[in-house]
Amino acid sequence: MQVPIKKWLDKVPGGIIIVPLFLGCLMNTLCPAALQIGSFTTGIVNGTSALVGLFFICMGAQLDLKCAPQAMKTGFTITIVKFAVAVGIGLIAAHFFHDSMFGLSALAIIAAASNSNGALFGALTKAYGSEGDQGAVAIISLNDGPFLTMVAMGTAGLASIPYMMLVASIVPLLIGIILGNLDPRMRQCLSAGGEVTIMVLGFALGANMSLQQVAQGGVPGIVLGLITVVIGGVFNILFDKLTGGSGIAGAAISSVGGNAVATPMALAAVDKSLEGVAAIAQPQVAAAVVVTAILCPMLTNWISKRNGGKKKATFNEVEDLVADESNTI
Repeated sequence: MQVPIKKWLDKVPGGIIIVPLFLGCLMNTLCPAALQIGSFTTGIVNGTSALVGLFFICMGAQLDLKCAPQAMKTGFTITIVKFAVAVGIGLIAAHFFHDSMFGLSALAIIAAASNSNGALFGALTKAYGSEGDQGAVAIISLNDGPFLTMVAMGTAGLASIPYMMLVASIVPLLIGIILGNLDPRMRQCLSAGGEVTIMVLGFALGANMSLQQVAQGGVPGIVLGLITVVIGGVFNILFDKLTGGSGIAGAAISSVGGNAVATPMALAAVDKSLEGVAAIAQPQVAAAVVVTAILCPMLTNWISKRNGGKKKATFNEVEDLVADESNTI
C-alpha cells in the first residue's frame, strides 16, 4: 500500500518544513528522551548548523547568473525593497517598542519579513506574471537563509556578529552558486537536495521546541504574517511598478518562506545572547509562514485583477503550481 505523503505535505502551506517541525516538537514534548538516545539520532537533532549550511549550498545552486536582464532588474528590486522594509520595521520595534512590538522582536520581524517563499513566488508569477517576473525567482533566492538577517542585526547593533561569521555564513551559498553555474547537471543534483535538507532541518528545529512555545507564537505570528503581506506588500508592489513592472512580482514576493523558521536559531548559534529571543521568535515565524501562504495569493490575484489580469487562477490551480514549483525550486 502506498501513502501520498509528499502530496499531503505540498497541500499544507510551508508543509515541507512546518509538518516535520511540528512532528519534532511533538516528540520533544511527549517523549524527549527518545531524541537523546545517542549516535545518529541525536546527531540529527543537534546538527542544525550543518543542515543550514547544506541547505545554503542547495539554494545557491539554483541562482542562475545568466538570467534575463528584466528578470534581474525585477528580482533585485523586490529583494532589496523587501529587505529594507523588514529592517525598517525591525528597527522601529527594537528602538521604540523595547524589542516587543505586538509581542514581536526585531529578530522575528527581520527574519520573516525579509524572506520569501520561492515555490509560491514561482507558482504565482507563472499564473499571473510575465516571463521577466517568472525569471526573478533566481534572484530572490538570495533572501533564503540567515545571511541577510545577520547583516541587518549586526550592522544595526542588535546582535554581536563577528565579521568572519558573516563571511563563513555566505561561503556555502557561494559554493552552490559556483557549482550550479559551472555545470547544469550539478545545479539539478544540488537543487533536488534542497527539499530533503529542509525536511530534516524542520524536524531538527522542532525537536528543540515544545508545544507551549508554539502556542505562544500564535497571535504575534499572525500579526507578523499580516505585516509581511500588507505593509511589505505595499512597498514591494509600489517599487516593482516604479521600475517598470506590473506589481505582480511585488505581490508574489510578499510571503515568508519555510526556511525562515531556521533563521532565529541560526542567529542564536552565532550570538548566544539571542537564545531566549530566538526561542520565542521561531514559532512566530512558523505561524507567519502559514498566514502569508494563504494571504499572498489573494493579494497577487487582486493586483492581477486591477491590472486587467491576463488570466485568473483558482486557488486549486495555484496550489497545484506550488506543488510543481516545490519539485523544481
